[in-house]
Amino acid sequence: MGVPPRAVDGGDGPMIVCDPGPTIRRLRQRHNRENCDIMSVLPQVLRLRRRGPFCPCRKSPMSAAQRWGAAMENFGFWAVAGGLVVAVAALMLRALSRPPEGQAAHPDLKVYRDQLAEVERDLARGVIGADEAARLRVEVSRRLLEADRALQGAAAARALPLLPVAGVVAVLLAGGAGIYWHLGAPGYPDMPLAARLAASDTLYRTRPSQAEAEAQAPAPAPVTPDAQFADLMEKLRAAVAARPDDLRGLELLARNEALLGRNIEAARAQEHLVALLGDQATVEQHLTALEYLVVAAGGYVSPQAEAHLTRVLTTDPRNKLARYYAGLMFAQVGRPDRTFEFWEPLLAEGPADAPWIAPIRAALPDVAERAGLRYTPPDAKGPDAAAVAAAGEMSAEDRQAMIEGMVAQLEGRLMSDGGPEEEWQKLFNALSVLGQPERVAAALKAAETAFAADPAALERLRAAAGAAAP
Repeated sequence: MGVPPRAVDGGDGPMIVCDPGPTIRRLRQRHNRENCDIMSVLPQVLRLRRRGPFCPCRKSPMSAAQRWGAAMENFGFWAVAGGLVVAVAALMLRALSRPPEGQAAHPDLKVYRDQLAEVERDLARGVIGADEAARLRVEVSRRLLEADRALQGAAAARALPLLPVAGVVAVLLAGGAGIYWHLGAPGYPDMPLAARLAASDTLYRTRPSQAEAEAQAPAPAPVTPDAQFADLMEKLRAAVAARPDDLRGLELLARNEALLGRNIEAARAQEHLVALLGDQATVEQHLTALEYLVVAAGGYVSPQAEAHLTRVLTTDPRNKLARYYAGLMFAQVGRPDRTFEFWEPLLAEGPADAPWIAPIRAALPDVAERAGLRYTPPDAKGPDAAAVAAAGEMSAEDRQAMIEGMVAQLEGRLMSDGGPEEEWQKLFNALSVLGQPERVAAALKAAETAFAADPAALERLRAAAGAAAP
């Protein structure tokens, strides 16, 4: 929950002070995952199941009995599928168990049959007598029977036994059915794009409220403050209850309730603070209310939290944390395409130590797959631990020189040899941070030449360069 709160003497008596912990201010300034409560719920939120969007009221996937009942609703489909399985099994059994074809035309058999016919012709012409003809018939027939027995024996040896063949076929069919039952969606109807969008819209409009999500959210780990802090908190709650419109008291109450793991109470206090401020509420105050609501709901972006999200994006469309939460909300209502639109640029923009980068990087391949998009994650390149430790010991001037050297190295390599789209976007962002708009423009010209055959990538690079420009 962040740094524990403590009491200090403020001159007029003890006052509650604390590290902001899960507040947006802390998240934006230090990007410290250890001080951000939302990181504890992200792994659960980002398990985007293929059988449907995330829902906080859905604690487990569909049971076997439920899936069987849903499958029986499409009896016609299963009847046709079963018939096809039986037909395929019969064809496989016939193909594997029957002797090889073409054995009846064996050359030895044909020769012996021709010899029998020749004996009859010689007898009719009087070339041989009846006794000689009978002797020849017996001899040729004996050879014919021996050749036929040898041929049938070879064919039987080459034919596979019926029982093992049937077992192999049964195992293959059962394995295929089991894989489909586990990975597929038995009983689910066809879902064309229009139907999916309509279902997502319905889910968006009917999704659970904040109160419903809070009732289903797991309880946070308890935080036990020391006796002095607990006493101060009781006094603060009493003071806010006596003066419910005191802005400073509400701000302190929300912040410290969050540190104690009382996320619902923190969200209520911050909501009341924002309501009292009305149009005077700042972007950070709305972001704080948004985060408290999401944490209280176990990582779920409810309609109540969405109201703050909309207010932030209306005021500051480039706000990175709000864009992250917008993508998370769309992931929860079955719109991975919209999630990708929010998250893919965020990953390219960085910074690499922002708390939303790791979950986005882990989730984007699955998001892109569910959205039907081709996506190759960028390489997570960066300095090793020794380089980070050395940089921490540098002076500000030396650290700036090191950064400029790394950017210059990347710039020189891309300008001379080219590189993937993600590295060009990194270059634009780095040059923007260094305050070098002229170099951004020069890099964009080189990128336009390198990506002239890829209009889509070129458009994204132009947008990245435009966002990087002051």
